[in-house]
Amino acid sequence: MTVNTTDEFDVIVIGGGPVGENAASYAIAGSDRTAVIVEHELVGGECSYWACMPSKALLRPSEVLTTARNMPGVKELVGDRGLDVDAVLARRESFTHSLDDSSQVSWAESAGISVVRGHGRITGDRTVDVGGRTLTARHAVVLATGTTASVPGTPGLRDALPWTSRDATNIHEIPRRVAVIGGGVVASEAATWLLSFGAEVTMIVRGSALLASAEPFASELVADALRSRGATILFDADLTAVSRPDASDTGIGRIHGGAAELTVNGETIVVDEILVAAGRTPASADLGLSSIGVDDRGYVETDDHLQVPGAPWLYAAGDINGRAPLTHMGKYQARVVGDVIAARADGKPLDGKRFTASADHGQVPQVVFTPLQVASVGLTEKQARSADLDVEILGVDIEVAGSSLQQDDYSGHAQLVVDKAKDIVVGATFVGPGVDELVHAATVAVVGKVTLDDLWHAVPSYPTVSEVWLRLLESRRG
Repeated sequence: MTVNTTDEFDVIVIGGGPVGENAASYAIAGSDRTAVIVEHELVGGECSYWACMPSKALLRPSEVLTTARNMPGVKELVGDRGLDVDAVLARRESFTHSLDDSSQVSWAESAGISVVRGHGRITGDRTVDVGGRTLTARHAVVLATGTTASVPGTPGLRDALPWTSRDATNIHEIPRRVAVIGGGVVASEAATWLLSFGAEVTMIVRGSALLASAEPFASELVADALRSRGATILFDADLTAVSRPDASDTGIGRIHGGAAELTVNGETIVVDEILVAAGRTPASADLGLSSIGVDDRGYVETDDHLQVPGAPWLYAAGDINGRAPLTHMGKYQARVVGDVIAARADGKPLDGKRFTASADHGQVPQVVFTPLQVASVGLTEKQARSADLDVEILGVDIEVAGSSLQQDDYSGHAQLVVDKAKDIVVGATFVGPGVDELVHAATVAVVGKVTLDDLWHAVPSYPTVSEVWLRLLESRRG
């Protein structure tokens, strides 16, 4: 652990995930300013150890296997072989470093950032208490504590000691039967790798669709893909009771006791483990915000400089502010925060776009890694119409030379949401294998407000899947 010779720093960051690391780094870059990260768990945060990195490490092998099974010359070698689960889990451990954050601490030290272990609480103007030790900030305090998994109050559910996302991404024992409560990103991705590991998966979804905030066609295609791999999906499901007499805290990612019974729509489902993926709660309640008159009952409100109203020295970046709860968006906000703090510390005006967070206003990119990837940016058709935009929808199946070369039986769909008045793309969604790399071009088009006339001259390389852009533009011509 690195500590300053005093307990005074220019910048104090509470929360040592990617958001906190970026905020601290940008705030002191190229200067003699000092920064400290206060972290009560692992430096590197949720993404490094319990979310993005381990989940994608678990998902990628099944993607490769699926591609191989659809590639002549390779599929004959693969046959009906499944994954080597032990090898997949070992690769996951290589990314999470077996929950050892020493490399992240070393990075902080090399960047000139101090690390203090413990839970940080604000106690007054620019002051943070960490286990009885008082840290003082000359310029700013940044909140980057993220969110925690929510567990609904269904009778018996909490007593059953269900898995949350942390157990699923750090899985060590494969349950034979799993009930996944939820239908969002975490639920859909976890169902994907659990199925690839041979588990029987039942998804219990309160609503009528998976990925409810996505385009309806994306939700339907993902549901079909999960069903084709063996998932049972119960929509409009009413979970009323859970019973697990032999529940036991056996450790993260291990089966927590005996079988569990779930009552869903009046019927009983018996499983070996329950995964709750039913949303997140902002980690704001125990930060001492009420001591400075800031509401601590939910997400922390900020302006577009990510400053907390009423406290000009306090900033909140990442999931805790609820603006765009994605790691890459949190890191984007952290860069803005760091630049704002640095400019203000140097007495410079906040001139220029880099001092204002705007990308989380209708320009957010996201990729969901299910059997069919869902890559999207900007507004859905529903959101655009709700904003009173006169929209045109351009949609085509992904049937181009590049997709047929990528694998046999390629299936996918693409859609653009166009603001007819301005002739610009305000939203895009791609569904299919390997479409994750298509979304950045769409992001540039949305953020740059590129007209469709100009997009005609952005020629996609042949033969690539990105040629679908040409097909989308051609669909407008009839």
